[in-house]
Amino acid sequence: MTPTTDNSKTSRADVWQRISVVVVTHHSRAVIEDCLAGVGDNAEVIVIDNASDDGTPDLARRLLPHANIQENTVGVGYGAGANQGLAKVTCEFALLANPDSRVDTAALERLLEAADAYPDAALLAPCIHDDAGAYEPAHDAELFRRHLLPPRTGEAPPDGPCCADYLSGAVVLLRMSSFRDIGPFDDAIFLYYEDDDFCMRIRQAGFSAILVPQALVYHGGGGSVRPSAHYRWEKYWHMAWSRLYLEQKYHGPAACAAIAWANLLRYALKALGNGLTLRRAKAWRDLARLFGTAGYLLHIPASRTVARARPLHADTETR
Repeated sequence: MTPTTDNSKTSRADVWQRISVVVVTHHSRAVIEDCLAGVGDNAEVIVIDNASDDGTPDLARRLLPHANIQENTVGVGYGAGANQGLAKVTCEFALLANPDSRVDTAALERLLEAADAYPDAALLAPCIHDDAGAYEPAHDAELFRRHLLPPRTGEAPPDGPCCADYLSGAVVLLRMSSFRDIGPFDDAIFLYYEDDDFCMRIRQAGFSAILVPQALVYHGGGGSVRPSAHYRWEKYWHMAWSRLYLEQKYHGPAACAAIAWANLLRYALKALGNGLTLRRAKAWRDLARLFGTAGYLLHIPASRTVARARPLHADTETR
């Protein structure tokens, strides 16, 4: 990570003219107004709606009549939706923001200043606080090494910009010239871990990912979609499926199978134990994990709406 000292590019132009805002929504009517409220009037805004039935796209259209809004009749997942939005970007940078996040001009200025100072950075993320003002770490070690690290309870943000193996996809600034070398999000992943995969490919392509603590963004956390039993099932099913997909993608079928069969037993025992002790929410969670694991082993795709260029369990080289 080598900084440059010329930040004149940010000061010469309105910061919102340098970026396209990309938001992927799904039943996000309750949060989309706050998300779009901080966006500059002259920003290019692209909303990809994944089959919301609560009027999300209509509300977004009323809030920002100039926005480019695409309504998918069937949900295609986050990564595929983000790819649809990124294909429409015309600016130097794309700001990928979850609909339950709130970005303002001050945060964007800090992100762009860092992007100009570190031209090798493909991805930059702000410091994230939840709605109560508590710090939420937006950076981490690589997925496959996280279990080796101690708990992060009470962690404070770093003093200044730092390279990271992983940046949370809640809010990120993506350099579009780098994106062309990295390639799109892996659309075989319907939900969860697509940002882990993308960050690993950033490093493989020779770029860096940088946390910018001076840029502060608020993120509701879990407010992007309407909460329900169906939502919790979908969440944990896809978390289990996507984790196995990445294990196979980066470490091969043998490593994936070892984890998958162990998880089958683990989740079955946990679901049974939580069911017998009437902890219904935890039993539902573990059943979803069990079925997601079994679904992967049975070659059930995470998304049947997204065409794939390779078989689900084919041996592939990482991109």
